[in-house]
Amino acid sequence: MNYLQFDFETDNEEQADELVALLSEQGFEGFEEIGNYLKAFIPEEIFSEEAFELVKDLSPIFRYTRSTVENINWNEKWEKDFEPVIVGNWVGIRAGFHHALHSVRHEIIITPKMSFGTGHHATTYLMVQQMESIDFREKSVIDFGTGTGVLAILAEMVGATKVLAIDNDEWSINNAKENVELNRCTKIIIELHDAIPATEKYDVIIANINLNVIIANMTAIAAASQTDTKILLSGFLKPDEVAIKDALAQHGLKYVSTSQRGEWIMIIAEK
Repeated sequence: MNYLQFDFETDNEEQADELVALLSEQGFEGFEEIGNYLKAFIPEEIFSEEAFELVKDLSPIFRYTRSTVENINWNEKWEKDFEPVIVGNWVGIRAGFHHALHSVRHEIIITPKMSFGTGHHATTYLMVQQMESIDFREKSVIDFGTGTGVLAILAEMVGATKVLAIDNDEWSINNAKENVELNRCTKIIIELHDAIPATEKYDVIIANINLNVIIANMTAIAAASQTDTKILLSGFLKPDEVAIKDALAQHGLKYVSTSQRGEWIMIIAEK
């Protein structure tokens, strides 16, 4: 599969974060930040000039070059760039070729490939960080947009007895299955879904995707909630906070708190 590579020149980290959020919503699958430059990749077959024009209209950051990259070896690329992520003394996320992390309570080993959720991105970091404040013991969990499966894996590690991890991308599903097996998890079910199935209610709902998908699925999130369900949402920027709070209120869900890392935020809510 060929990929289109876009090299953007940005003025600061805030601009880069805004651009990543916008491009993620249009199907871009990988990002690299090097100084004031942001590399973004998208499969050539799903790239839309019309959608890209919308991004250009929404962002003032459009000094860029575009090229085609053939047959990217994503495994080799991730292995070269991937470094362990340490979230306090709470969680360490590393690849199998790294040394063991002895300074953390929970160690997650992943083969990151091209899926989101290595912990390097601010939203995944925030989700991992704030999961320490949630009691997962004997709880049922749904991880909507599981990516690498790292949040589902952590949920089982801290006591969840049933975890449904879903994603709409087959590559992510296969990667999550590999990582679940690598961490010897036995309570995680991984399924391909575009939205939260309207079949069960959960004690904890995790959704680290993007603003549009979360708002579009707020009805399903509310339907999957029960009394005292904890809801962890991320994948959006600080200016999006009002929109998320409004959507929560419209669906009978209670806002609890906001955490921030750079320009990215995550919100905890409850039924």
